[in-house]
Amino acid sequence: MEHENINESEVFSALDRLEQEFGLTFFIASDLARMQYNSDGTKLALIEGEVSWYFKYRDREADAVADIGKWENPHFYIDIKIYDDAGKFLGFFGVGKSLKSFVSVFETYKRQYGYDFLFVDGSGDIMLSSDQTLVATYSEFTNLSELPWYASLPEPIRAEDALNNQLITIDGKDHLIAEVSLPQFGWTVYLLSPLDARQAEISQGFIFSVVTMLVIIFALFLLIYNLLYYFRRDMQPELIIRNTHRLPDRNQLEETYQSLSEQNASLSIIMVDIDHFMDINDQFGRNAGDDVLDKVSGFISSHLREQDVLGRWSSEEFIILLPEMGPREAQGLAQTLRHGIAILPPPSDYPEMHLTASFGVSFTASKRNLNELTAHAEDALYQARRDGRNLVRVQLIDD
Repeated sequence: MEHENINESEVFSALDRLEQEFGLTFFIASDLARMQYNSDGTKLALIEGEVSWYFKYRDREADAVADIGKWENPHFYIDIKIYDDAGKFLGFFGVGKSLKSFVSVFETYKRQYGYDFLFVDGSGDIMLSSDQTLVATYSEFTNLSELPWYASLPEPIRAEDALNNQLITIDGKDHLIAEVSLPQFGWTVYLLSPLDARQAEISQGFIFSVVTMLVIIFALFLLIYNLLYYFRRDMQPELIIRNTHRLPDRNQLEETYQSLSEQNASLSIIMVDIDHFMDINDQFGRNAGDDVLDKVSGFISSHLREQDVLGRWSSEEFIILLPEMGPREAQGLAQTLRHGIAILPPPSDYPEMHLTASFGVSFTASKRNLNELTAHAEDALYQARRDGRNLVRVQLIDD
């Protein structure tokens, strides 16, 4: 991707090998060659005005995007930007999965349990659904606002997108909405669960069981996302450099937090502790420990928004400042990071090493000093350690 003249046979061979191995669609979109190469052996000239997705996402700040494309056979795609050693944009590396495969999974659960799924982007467009009539065709998306049950909700609920635990009526039957955020893509997942007369009172345990099932289904999405992350590391090994010493320390974080708290009404923080870090230093040496710190900090950084701040809190702890992110979203992000760290490949020199981390989450909706907020996050982190490590715990501040 660093060269304008590309050996197309080698590119197609590599992409075909990936497709055969993983059962997914892969592509490379080269900025220098202005050409997209697909694992099915086809290629597409990237001409502005004709290929909209490339130029739309090229100019966005996000390094990873999710979209629907290939309209003759719609696919769900995740695309990651690729850069050279100097930080110059080279193009995209992407992976896709046919929507038919997702719809097939959804239909199975709908037949067994009656659940309906809606994956909605930040604009309210329905990207995926268990209802085939709502799946986009020829780039025409159905918007959430077009659904009769959504239009029947009170205006304050629609204005705030506060749909979780709402009761709605579809075709004369009552349904309960469970809502899960997917911060990696800026999407929200809605699970519509049918109710009968005996289910007038819905327990919190029922909601958690429904959401847990949804998380299991969505594991395929996370697999694709993490797969792309590892390919990016393999394709750009020199970009994964030691960066731990460049992270802000406690004093710098104090200043950053003051600035963020003045500009934002609410803020979540996540404390991250690498499990058994001292044992890693003792068993493998301090160089290995430094490699682990860089590996973990690099992974965390790749999952944060531009406005988020990652810093060092102690020799083995990181802290993440998340302006304008609620506790539920922060907990979801922490779970994503926990899972990702647990499946990170070990440093090449230490294949027997296994990494995990524990997480403590807290949140404030009013101005407080950083020490008060971190005290609650640290208490949550200690609870995660006491409960066995490789866990996420939350402790909110009592107003």
